[in-house]
Amino acid sequence: MSLSKRDIDNIFDSLRRGAVPERGLETFAVGIERERGELHRKLQRAAEGDGEMKFLRGGYGCGKTFLARLAVADAHERNFATSFVVVSDNDLHFHRFDDVYRKVVSELSTRACPRGALADVLDRWIARVEEHLTSLGKDPDAPGFDEEVLKKLDEELAARTKNEVPQDFVRVVRTIFQLKQRGQFADASALLSWLSGSENVSAAAKKHAGIKGELQSTDALAYLRGILAIVKGAGYAGLVIVIDEAETILRMKSDVRQKSLNGMRQILDAAGSFPGLLWLFTGTPEFFDTPRGVRGLQPLYDRIAFQSEGGYAPLKQPQLSLRPFDKPRLKEVGMKLRSLYPAKERQSFEVRVSPEYLDSLVDEVTAGFRGDVGVVPRQFLRRAVSVFDAVDENPDFQPAPGRPEIEPALTVTEASRQSGKPEYEPEADDAKGYAVIDF
Repeated sequence: MSLSKRDIDNIFDSLRRGAVPERGLETFAVGIERERGELHRKLQRAAEGDGEMKFLRGGYGCGKTFLARLAVADAHERNFATSFVVVSDNDLHFHRFDDVYRKVVSELSTRACPRGALADVLDRWIARVEEHLTSLGKDPDAPGFDEEVLKKLDEELAARTKNEVPQDFVRVVRTIFQLKQRGQFADASALLSWLSGSENVSAAAKKHAGIKGELQSTDALAYLRGILAIVKGAGYAGLVIVIDEAETILRMKSDVRQKSLNGMRQILDAAGSFPGLLWLFTGTPEFFDTPRGVRGLQPLYDRIAFQSEGGYAPLKQPQLSLRPFDKPRLKEVGMKLRSLYPAKERQSFEVRVSPEYLDSLVDEVTAGFRGDVGVVPRQFLRRAVSVFDAVDENPDFQPAPGRPEIEPALTVTEASRQSGKPEYEPEADDAKGYAVIDF
């Protein structure tokens, strides 16, 4: 794949921050061909109209976020809309379906619109409806054309959602179209914010659509059904929602863990009734296998339990297991990035950043984490890019173990692993499990 200068800059700027880039991931993806192929199978199932789910399972540093980001890029190539949501201790609890909905819609993206794509998707749907009516001989300048458009929008929403979308949703979509036709773009934008889950929309704007208050948690999944209908009406194959770092739930208070896991259970129970929607969760084995996590909620655990047959983990089961990095694989990633780096003097750069030096860098970073290669990829990549920069900017600089000196910016998990401490304080009732609750 040929990358633009902007894409290459995005890759290295992201790695400098210790983050997974959003573009160009396939250029340094190593050892995940089979797993990527399974996600392609799931995308195909969703494109054919199934409601799907998949869980990426792996220890810290296995590349779950990387593969999830790569799945988003692959989904865009296959004409899906996507949303990438990271679980937060503070503002994303799965029993609050309105929180989940708000995050999903705010992160909605397409290949043409990298974030906040709802406005663009809605406009594309309306444009397709107008083009369809015009192809049938309707005159777009005739006085009744807008009413024809509204009628068709209503029909498509009803057909795609089986009339299971709230009437407030329908009224807001209709009103956004009418306001835009009258040139009242500020009010239309305000209602679009309300449709995205915003709690800061004026009463005057809401009055246009005859609605009051904000979107409620009990209605949020039905609203998501409406968003999916708009996405498919706009011509997209479907929608992929990534929920990254589900293991964050393990650090929450016991009552919040119980509610969040039950909320996740309800979302997954409903997944099959959302044709064209793929839910993709990432989590650690501890999240899936311990009573503090999924194993503590029996109905959820029974549905997605991990299976291993003679040491082999089938790819098609709900949990897709990722292998931890080893030293050769980590070096291979470093070599791919070395070839991709936009060095001013290529020959000098490659002589000083030699394969042998990358071997020593793998050893150096691994030693800082008690020899555990599996948890070091983020720190290795961050340090490697810093070395690349130092070599490229200073013709006389010769890298060596410990040079340049870099103070690692550790995540909570990395700091815990480095010190040998757990990420959270164990609680007395961790082994008790959770009661089943509906919201």
